Amino acid sequence: MSPRTFRLHDGKKGAAVAVRLTPRASRNEIVEIMHDGTIKIHVTAAPVDGDANEALLAFLAKVLGIAKSRLDIVAGFKGRDKLIAIIDMDSDSVHRKIVEHLG
Repeated sequence: MSPRTFRLHDGKKGAAVAVRLTPRASRNEIVEIMHDGTIKIHVTAAPVDGDANEALLAFLAKVLGIAKSRLDIVAGFKGRDKLIAIIDMDSDSVHRKIVEHLG
């Protein structure tokens, strides 16, 4: 048997949420949870130089009551559909806090 040619790493623990982002909205808000579980969020920032992404992370951090550094856009950085990782928070807690802030 040949030795492994790849390295294993410990992953960070937490939850992930799918988000559909609408920039240039009149206010920052969670609009709805769509039929596929995607969370539709509006932010006031424009999608220029990453401003809308930064506004999204800041808004989600406030909603979840965590530091922005515990959030990461892991997919969809340039599009409207994004996957956000939330470090050290279980999916049930994330879901509860999101539902509490529905527009």
